[in-house]
Amino acid sequence: MTAEEQTSEGQHSIPMEGEDITPKKDGGVLKLVKREGTGTELPMTGDKVFVHYVGTLLDGTPFDSSRDRGERFSFELGKGQVIKAWDLGVATMKVGELSQLICKPEYAYGSAGSPPKIPPNATLVFQVELFEFRGEDITDDEDGGIIRRIITKGEGYSKPNEGAAVEVTVEGTYEGRVFDQRELKFEIGDAESLCLPSGVEKAIMAMEQEEESLFTIKPKYGFGNAGNNKYNIPGGATLQYKIKLSAFEKAKESWEMNTPEKLEQSGIVKEKGTQYFKEGKYKQASVQYKKIVSWLEHESALSEEDEQKAKALRLAAHLNLAMCFLKLQEPNQALENCDKALELDESNEKALFRRGEALFGMKEFDRARDDFQRVNTIGLNLYPFKKKKKNRSAKVVLCQKHLKEQHEKDKRLYANMFQKFAERDAKKEAERMKTESKENGDEMEVENGAKE
Repeated sequence: MTAEEQTSEGQHSIPMEGEDITPKKDGGVLKLVKREGTGTELPMTGDKVFVHYVGTLLDGTPFDSSRDRGERFSFELGKGQVIKAWDLGVATMKVGELSQLICKPEYAYGSAGSPPKIPPNATLVFQVELFEFRGEDITDDEDGGIIRRIITKGEGYSKPNEGAAVEVTVEGTYEGRVFDQRELKFEIGDAESLCLPSGVEKAIMAMEQEEESLFTIKPKYGFGNAGNNKYNIPGGATLQYKIKLSAFEKAKESWEMNTPEKLEQSGIVKEKGTQYFKEGKYKQASVQYKKIVSWLEHESALSEEDEQKAKALRLAAHLNLAMCFLKLQEPNQALENCDKALELDESNEKALFRRGEALFGMKEFDRARDDFQRVNTIGLNLYPFKKKKKNRSAKVVLCQKHLKEQHEKDKRLYANMFQKFAERDAKKEAERMKTESKENGDEMEVENGAKE
């Protein structure tokens, strides 16, 4: 039986009343507030909302209830995860609000219904209570570092990628104070040179064209513990950025380029990375060098000439990445890139020397010394009439010094340890002797008593 038939026969028990909240004002969703909520803020598109609901047919027949299950229901608002009526209705609610939603079939389950409980073309009634809503976490690890609240939904499904050219409007605020307000055009990967925190780029890469969103950015993705003197932002500050993505052009992905294009683009980004490095912008430089690795690392079936070009570019990229990570005090990443470079050229002096520096930074002085010594040996073999570079020999001496200090420290540690062990064993032996002596005394007393 359809909703219209129910109405004509007078069998429904729930009156069709409430405010029409549909954009078209076609009466498809009627909302009646049963209990007012608190505050003024409403959930936004993409927010995760937490509700309780009871669903009935228009005649009062129940078909579903989260309250019966004893568990709140959650979904991302405006993402099509629920029926249209819910996306519309919950978007108008405040925390603590309890409302009734009367939903026509075209805003619910339509002509198909949801057998066996919901018949075709059924008008549904929901009692919905909103408990909480929170923004969408867009970080890779979902660590709460960047939270998005969508003000205006974007168009399409495409999003900017690494290297994409973007046009944006940004407004940065800290504790209610606007500290940055600009219209910008730049490539993803270059934000730091514009005094934008890394979180802004991550935010933009999650957006659709024409989207406007508010992002809350924790220090890890903002200006960190150092803060920002230019904007008078203290260390450990949580920032808010309102961003509108007006337009973007995606950078070509690796699979979209042929070999000549990859080689050409690799040469271009290598020069760009070198320029960043000279300016002390090591993070931006590393982004450029990483592109070369991603484009050429798995390239196969190359001509001999192209193979040599690709190998030279990959080697330069890994060597430069190692240098960037040393500057950024990330020795583990530097070590990884040095190892990659040595896979391409096992006697490369720069790779060995930088690996030695990385190992030194990781306090692996014996391995660092071996690399520095190997560099000196290679240098002597290749350039027998040249003197060894002082800094390389100095590095070996420094490693030897640290190894000696570590050895002396270990000797003292082990000496103290053995002394403690000896004292502990002596104490145990004294206690054992004391116990045995007491036991022997007790036995003698028993024996004497027996003789008496």
